[in-house]
Amino acid sequence: MHKLADNRTSHDTVNMMYGTYADVIFILFPFAVIAMTRAWQGNAEATLTAPDLSIAAAILGGLALGKFVLGLVTDHSLSHFRERIVFFLALTLLLVLGPTILVLLLITASDEVPRVVVFVQPILLIVAISLYTTAISISNLLTRPDPVLFPGESSQTGESDGERQLDLPRRDEESQRMSRDDA
Repeated sequence: MHKLADNRTSHDTVNMMYGTYADVIFILFPFAVIAMTRAWQGNAEATLTAPDLSIAAAILGGLALGKFVLGLVTDHSLSHFRERIVFFLALTLLLVLGPTILVLLLITASDEVPRVVVFVQPILLIVAISLYTTAISISNLLTRPDPVLFPGESSQTGESDGERQLDLPRRDEESQRMSRDDA
């Protein structure tokens, strides 16, 4: 198996991407069934003018936000990546959630849907899928073993000697006693 620079094999990376795209397929499945039903009835264009694609894009955008937030709150050793994660949160809000919710509201509130929606909705869905897969990749990249923070993990083999724990400096007994007395 080929080793990557971050101690994962290419097989692990491919499996991660298969899992990510499986998530996307399961999210898009009901919308594909609705589209096939409309096509069967001879109204395939309604798939692009109905709010279905905006709903799917909003779901994926919300999942991406969840992954980014999960990366912020689960591992405190990732705090030095905080600004980057917040950037992707803002990017997801700006490029996916804001526009998809606006398009969704405009489609449902109007009697006649403008033709531009036929082009905008698929683009929003593609951007949402891209940001979701980016969120998964970033969260996996940020949680890979770091030889400085996790010295028990071998940088050559990618294996650890048990559960991952941060190797933080220990307090001496006197400072622990002082902090107990303050409490």
